[in-house]
Amino acid sequence: MTALTAPAGAVADARLRPVPWRRMAGIIWRQHRYALTGEVAVLGAVAIALWLIGTSLHHDYAAALACHPAGSQACAVAVLTFNGSFAFIANGGILLPLPVLIGAFVGGPLLAREMETGTFRYAWTQGFGRHRWALAKLVSLAVAVTVPAWLFSLELAWYYQPYFATSNQGFGLTEMNPFFPALFDLHGVVFAAWTLAAFAIGGLAGMLIRRVVPAIAVTLAVYVGLAFAVGAFLRDHYLAPLVTTSSLNLPGSAWILSQWWTKGGATLSPAAMYQVMDNAMTALNPTINSPGQKASAYSTMLQYLTQHGYTYWTQYQPGSRFWPFQWIESGGLLALSVLCIAAAVWLVRRRAA
Repeated sequence: MTALTAPAGAVADARLRPVPWRRMAGIIWRQHRYALTGEVAVLGAVAIALWLIGTSLHHDYAAALACHPAGSQACAVAVLTFNGSFAFIANGGILLPLPVLIGAFVGGPLLAREMETGTFRYAWTQGFGRHRWALAKLVSLAVAVTVPAWLFSLELAWYYQPYFATSNQGFGLTEMNPFFPALFDLHGVVFAAWTLAAFAIGGLAGMLIRRVVPAIAVTLAVYVGLAFAVGAFLRDHYLAPLVTTSSLNLPGSAWILSQWWTKGGATLSPAAMYQVMDNAMTALNPTINSPGQKASAYSTMLQYLTQHGYTYWTQYQPGSRFWPFQWIESGGLLALSVLCIAAAVWLVRRRAA
């Protein structure tokens, strides 16, 4: 049987043998090298800036921690120097947009640009196939954006180490709680997980909308809504919180969720407790304002109210749950990313004609 006498389907099958995965990787790199290079360049520039700033920050922290005697004027200056060092970046807010910017501007145009321009039809004639074409692009680029983000998060962990160190308690140094929303998203594996989620959301949005700019805008909006929902409503419920009446003994790393007063088993309103504490302050005024008691005014107030039948409750997450929370959230974001990528591939097979 020759090519002229063979059935048309046999000739087409012979000509459209699937392109090997290794060749597809090279083609994907050539198509998206500018986006990936841009991601590495942005993260690299920020990493260099953080390294320069972090070196000075760590030096100021070590100087303040090693200063003796702790109450001297020189030590007070060292503490103030550390507390004022690069305060604009201390709470992490300025770095929070990085995951969504990377994910939106790499993931959003990934499928949307080819759908918008129609070049996907040419790709399918080269032996890629619909689902292999989409799967190869989404999976390979997902890895390509996640790995640099994870490496960048390692430097973030180093940068914020002085703020999280438990040894700085009692020295007057600025101390950050690792559960603080902005810092939790930057410190640990969650930064890479959020970057991956933003990329996957962008890929799905691009396939649904098939326009680059709207896909990027939708990715930004969905990401912001998801991040807000997780931080405000979901994160504190990953594990059942603990409840204690010893609020004075809680470590600085504990994440306090809520606090309330009770008496005789009944919860008191803030207005009622304000009146009670105002009366207690009047009764304790000579004691609290005495020279030796000013530093322990809070504990004196708690002791007085406890003796009169009031109980102060604190609901919290202990600092030891930081890494379990990191893995729980990262696992959820990974599952979301897999679902988004799978949905995008399914849409390519069902709707891309």
